Amino acid sequence: MIHRRFDASRHRFAHSPIRSFWAGALLLTACASSVQAAIVLRPIGQYDTGRFDESAAEITAFDSGHARLFLINGDRPLVDALDLSKPWAPRLAFSLDIAAFGAAANSVAVHGDLVAVAVEAEDTQAPGRAVFYSTAGELLASVEVGSLPDMITFTPDGKKVLVANEGEPKDYCSPGLAADPEGSISVIDLSAGAAGLTQAAVTTAGFAAFNGGVPAGVRIFGPGATVAQDLEPEYITVSPDSRTAWISLQENNALAVLDLTTDTITALLPLGTKDHSLAENALDPSDRDGASRIQTWPVHGMYQPDGIATVSAGGETFVLTANEGDSRDYDCYSEETRVEDLALDPAVFPDAAALQKKDALGRLKTTTANGDDNHDGLFETIFSYGARSFSVWSADGQLVWDSGHDLELITAGLLPMDFNSDGPDNFDGRSDDKGPEPEGIVTGIFRDRRYAFIGLERVGGVMIYDVTDPRRPAFVQYATNRGAAGAPATGTTPDQGPEGLVFIPKADSPISRALLVVANEVSGTVTIYSVLPRTEE
Repeated sequence: MIHRRFDASRHRFAHSPIRSFWAGALLLTACASSVQAAIVLRPIGQYDTGRFDESAAEITAFDSGHARLFLINGDRPLVDALDLSKPWAPRLAFSLDIAAFGAAANSVAVHGDLVAVAVEAEDTQAPGRAVFYSTAGELLASVEVGSLPDMITFTPDGKKVLVANEGEPKDYCSPGLAADPEGSISVIDLSAGAAGLTQAAVTTAGFAAFNGGVPAGVRIFGPGATVAQDLEPEYITVSPDSRTAWISLQENNALAVLDLTTDTITALLPLGTKDHSLAENALDPSDRDGASRIQTWPVHGMYQPDGIATVSAGGETFVLTANEGDSRDYDCYSEETRVEDLALDPAVFPDAAALQKKDALGRLKTTTANGDDNHDGLFETIFSYGARSFSVWSADGQLVWDSGHDLELITAGLLPMDFNSDGPDNFDGRSDDKGPEPEGIVTGIFRDRRYAFIGLERVGGVMIYDVTDPRRPAFVQYATNRGAAGAPATGTTPDQGPEGLVFIPKADSPISRALLVVANEVSGTVTIYSVLPRTEE
C-alpha cells in the first residue's frame, strides 16, 4: 500500500522572511505541522561564480577536516575548492586544474583526506579517468575508467571508489562501440591507498551478462545496440555496510544492483510506470492551457530517476529516487515526439481528437519507443518522461511510496506566477516536458530524524520530506529564494537550476549547526542554508 502524508486542504502556505541573508527578500515555505521536530532552511551565505547559464556550479563534496567545499566548475576544466570556515562568506581557496586528464570534470567526492574526481575525455565515447588528490590539492594518482564517467563516490567505509560510466552514444548513424560504448561501473580498490594507485586496482563491472535478455520493463531500444551498450549508468548509492550499490539507469527506467563483495552486477530492477489517471498522480501536461491545471490524464509516467540515495530503517535498506526523466534524441535516431503527433488507437482512445488538443495532452512530450504494443502503427499507451515526484523503493525494486502530485501541487500554491517554469516569464513552460523536474536527492539526520532533500532542477528550490519511516514519508517544507530581489553585483543572485546537494551534519559543520549546500547550475551560485528546528525559524 502506498501512503501519502501531504494534503493541500490541511496545510497552509506561508511566506517566511529571511533574517540574515538577502535582506528584503522572501523565502517561500510550506510547513507540515504534524511532523515531529520539523525543520526549516534559512540561507546564510552564497558563493557566486559570476557565470550565468555556463554550468559553473554543479556537483559538490565537503571536506569536514578543513571546512572546504569542492565544486565542479563545468564552465572550465576546474574543480574549485571553497573555504566554508565562515559559511556566511564563502570564498575561493584554490582550484584543481584537470585539463591534463580530459575535457571536463563531471563529479567529485571526498572521504577523509582524499578527493576523487571523474573526468570525461575530449572524445566523450573514449575512456575517461578518475583522478585523486589530497584535500590540500596535491595530485596523487589517476586511473582509466569507462566512457563518460558521470558520477563518482566512495563506499561508506572508504575502501573503494565507484564510477558510473554512462557510455552515451555519439549518434546512431553507424553501429559499433566507437559510436556507442558500453555503460559500466568502475570499481577502484583503495586498500593500498591512493598514492601510487595503478590500473590493476580497477575492476570493470559491466552488463555483457545481460546481452541475452533483460527483465520485462527494462527499456532497451537504441537502434542496433546490445544490452551492454544500451544501459547507461547515471548515479550510484551504496548501502551503509558498503556491500551493495544501486545504480540508476535513467533512460532505461531501471536500477542495477552491484554486489561489492564480488564487484559484479547481479540484477536489473525495472521500475515500471506511474498511472497519471489516478487522482493522487494528477499532473499538468500542457504549456498552452494558460493555467496550472493539475488533473488526471490517461498517461503512464516512466520514473527514470537521476539522483538516488539509500536509507536504512527497521533492518531494511530502501532506495530513494528523484524521478527526473530523460529521453534519447540523437542524430539518426530520436524517440521524442508529442502526443499530438502520435497515431492513437481509437479502440483505446475514442476521444483522441480531444486529448490531442494543445491545451489537453497534445503538447506533452512522449516516446515512440514504447506504447505500440502490437506494432500496428497505433499507440495503445501514452508515456511521459519522469514521474514528477520522488519515490521510495525496497532493496529489490518494489515501490514502497511515491510523492504523487505533491511537487506540482505545492509549487503551484507557492509560486503561482512561476509554476513549472525554468526562468522569468516562462509560466507553465515546462508542463509539456517534465514539470518541476526533481533531479538531485540527499538525506541527513537532524535531531534523531532523517530528512530527504530533493532539488527541483527547473522551477528551483528544495523539497524536504521526513523519511524517518521510509514507508510513510511526510512533507515538511519547500524552500526557494527564486523570488529574491537580488543581483550578481550585490552577491544576492536568486538561485536557478539546483544540481548538486550536500547535507553537512552538525558534527562536521564549521559552525556547529547542520547545513545544506545547494549548487545551482544555471545561476552559477552555491547557497549555504542553515538547518534549523522550526521553533527557531
